[in-house]
Amino acid sequence: MAAAAVIGELLAVQGYALAGAAVCPANGPEEAAAVWDALPAGTGLVIMTTSAAGWLAGRLEQRPDVLTAVMPP
Repeated sequence: MAAAAVIGELLAVQGYALAGAAVCPANGPEEAAAVWDALPAGTGLVIMTTSAAGWLAGRLEQRPDVLTAVMPP
C-alpha cells in the first residue's frame, strides 16, 4: 500500500496526521524542495497547499510515480 504525504504550511497540513499521512511542513521554496527530495520510499500520493504546489512546480515531473493533488485555497 502506498503512503500519503502532505506538504505545505503547518497550520494547513497538520490535521492530515489524523488520517495517517506523513505531515511535511514547509514555509518556503527551500523547505518544500528539501521535503520533496526526502519523501520516503513508498510514497504514492502527495497532497500540497497551493503555495507548496507553486514552490514545487518545476520538481513534480522528477517523480512521475507519485500522484499529486493540490488543496483548494
